[in-house]
Amino acid sequence: MKAVLRQFASGTVDVLFPRACVGCGDAVEQGGLRHLCSKCEQQLHLVHAPHCTTCGHPFYGEMVENRLCEHCETLVPEFAEGRTAVLLKGAGRSLIHALKYHEALHVLEDVTALMRRVPGYVDYVRGKVLVPVPLHPRKLRERGYNQSRLLAQCCVEAADGDGMVKELLVRQIDTLSQTHFDRATRQENLKNAFALAPGAVIHPGHHYLLIDDVFTTGSTLNACAAILRKAGALKLDVVTFGHG
Repeated sequence: MKAVLRQFASGTVDVLFPRACVGCGDAVEQGGLRHLCSKCEQQLHLVHAPHCTTCGHPFYGEMVENRLCEHCETLVPEFAEGRTAVLLKGAGRSLIHALKYHEALHVLEDVTALMRRVPGYVDYVRGKVLVPVPLHPRKLRERGYNQSRLLAQCCVEAADGDGMVKELLVRQIDTLSQTHFDRATRQENLKNAFALAPGAVIHPGHHYLLIDDVFTTGSTLNACAAILRKAGALKLDVVTFGHG
């Protein structure tokens, strides 16, 4: 009964005070995602198979056996596999930027809904130990939250609670933003940036899943994966919400 009342109250508020789309700013009508209008929702690039098994980026056109993904050609992964949910363009970029730069925690309900829509995504995260890529304490104080940890919680929710989040890593060097750097520069910047969290214990039998908001070159995820590998993680994959 309480759930019904909450749903009714939410619907009433939406009618009286229509939500603004984080993509274009237009009013969001009822029936679809709560924070993207139908036009922007249609522009989402959800990732379907076939896709790269290392980073999750979709393949287009004719498939060639043993084809290398252009995003991973020079990456030597410390992890086994990777998946992503959306491409970082259009409305997908708007969702990530709203969460990461504008304190728009309300978009997490749409993020969870989209995770459920992407074929195979929930099955991929289900039952895993999700390890968020950590923020440096300065950045965490500045932002107020770690978006990767919030995304990890979305994964567990999308999988109906089948999974757990463990913060096993710390960021000990406050590196510059990696946004405009190539892979070689990113790798250099990330040397010794991460470490195992004090008191963290790695169980060889657990299946660990590193999670970050976006896969760009894979340098950050790979640096974190190397720490977990060295600590004894035998089953280790990665997942992101966006790619680009």
